[in-house]
Amino acid sequence: MNLNKIAKKVHKIAPSVKVEEYRGCVRLTGELDSWDAIYRCGVAAVSKKSLGVLNDIRLKGFREEMKVPSLRDGALEGRTPDVMIIGGGIMGCSLARELSRLDIDVLMVDKANDVATGASSRNDGCIHPGIDLHKGQLKLHYVLRGNAMYSKLCEELGCDFERWAQTFMFSTKWERYIIAPLMLLKGKLLGVPDMSFKSPAEMKKIEPHPPKWLTGAVYMASAGVVSPYKVTIALAENAAENGAQISLNTVVEGMDVRDGVVTAVHTNRGTVRPKIVVNAAGAYSDVIAEMAGDRTFTIHPRKGTDLILDKKKAYYAVSSFARSYFAPLPKEAQEQTHAAVGHTKGGGVMRTVDGNILVGPNAVEQPYREDTSTNLDDVMAIIRKQKVAADELSTADIITYFAGVRAATYEEDFVVRKGIFTKNVIETAGIQSPGITAAPAIACDVRAWVKEMLGAKDRKDFNPVRRHTPKLANLTEAEREEFVKRNPAYGEIVCRCEEVSKGEIVDALESPLKVCTVDGIKRRVRPGMGRCQGGFCSPLVIKIIAEHEGIAPEDVLKGDEGSVILYGDTKKAAEGKE
Repeated sequence: MNLNKIAKKVHKIAPSVKVEEYRGCVRLTGELDSWDAIYRCGVAAVSKKSLGVLNDIRLKGFREEMKVPSLRDGALEGRTPDVMIIGGGIMGCSLARELSRLDIDVLMVDKANDVATGASSRNDGCIHPGIDLHKGQLKLHYVLRGNAMYSKLCEELGCDFERWAQTFMFSTKWERYIIAPLMLLKGKLLGVPDMSFKSPAEMKKIEPHPPKWLTGAVYMASAGVVSPYKVTIALAENAAENGAQISLNTVVEGMDVRDGVVTAVHTNRGTVRPKIVVNAAGAYSDVIAEMAGDRTFTIHPRKGTDLILDKKKAYYAVSSFARSYFAPLPKEAQEQTHAAVGHTKGGGVMRTVDGNILVGPNAVEQPYREDTSTNLDDVMAIIRKQKVAADELSTADIITYFAGVRAATYEEDFVVRKGIFTKNVIETAGIQSPGITAAPAIACDVRAWVKEMLGAKDRKDFNPVRRHTPKLANLTEAEREEFVKRNPAYGEIVCRCEEVSKGEIVDALESPLKVCTVDGIKRRVRPGMGRCQGGFCSPLVIKIIAEHEGIAPEDVLKGDEGSVILYGDTKKAAEGKE
């Protein structure tokens, strides 16, 4: 690599930053008072001839404490699994399921009290076609493979999946006649299937409310949508059904590395001695790689905000659509939309598998790995921006909004490889958008590597079909009646917005991956995800959890450790009896 050339680019941004070569990587060190400057230095340091960017520039006065469980016990002390997976997002759960196909001992750990609590539950669930990627990227390779796997995967897991297509709409004639053919040619060269051009008349048959400025659109029929957290949970449950151990509330605190081999992984629940460590730690994957002595990349957190609209607005979108770059955009939207140029098409409007409309996301660079807070400016900017393509969008239709943190590398590509400096490590890092699409395909390659490294054999008794309760809201009256006959609890509706029964909640509490929080139940069967956002059904959900677990309602948590909902009987407290 030309280190002098890289240094010149970096020093134009921050002259004080030290630029050096370290184990084939470009390493940046120093201290700056601007996160934007730190980010831009990292981008400037990217080189195709280096292994990656190690951006170790400190942000002056900044410190973020990682959220860790208070639990300390010896539940994992002495465990010697064949494979230890670190991370319980879509990547870790895909790995756990795929590796359970082998006749090996699989352990997956996550520091949260459930899987899919990070980026894997905080995204739009889009199954990408791959058109916005580039030749030679691992992203493209795995997205095309993963996209083709989803129909079968979701059928096996019992998860909803719809190929509702993705549409890129043009506003000018020159786009229609120049950009559209170029996009179609690019798609053909990349291997993106089922792409076509749609005229305004054809689009009106697909989208009932196309924008007035529409001159045509590129239509990508291979795109789809899933519930990202439901797929992640389903993968974990099927992995557990096939013998994988999932240890939650488990944080990795350090590793012993000797002669290029991880010999021990220290956790709050004891020391584990795995034969192979697979890094799927999302926003903390560079931290884990550093512990393992195998770091060649840096994660820079990128936050995206999404808005969820009421189901009564489902007519807004049939396909997932995005506006043209050149479509008229209000000045205030340009000023307040903080998009990471070159890394996102700026979000869009799409219908979810559950019948809501999702709007967004945006993309904001930040130093925080776990800050998923939202703000009004981002919400309003997203509405203003997407209103260009869907002019009926209104803040009055928003029932909730959320943010997630993407684990991006400066190379803007996945890191999927065997260890370079540490022999028994496998890296699956930088799995940001479109990670949901790619994860199942990445897991297949990791399985092949593990099989080779361990000399493992395929299991003959692996069952890819997950046991699950169908969503009662999707069943016919006759099918519902049959369920109620078998168990009257299925006839007791707890959440009227989403038509969730007590029977479904109890089934979730008795699943192979048992999680007894309100948010955990919410992710599995959706009570509290409707118009009222749990305003009416939450007390019933708390009561069901408490009764099932034999605990007091005050001990039922919303989600994370310490997230107490109830504090006692208010009437007794008012009377001075408590």
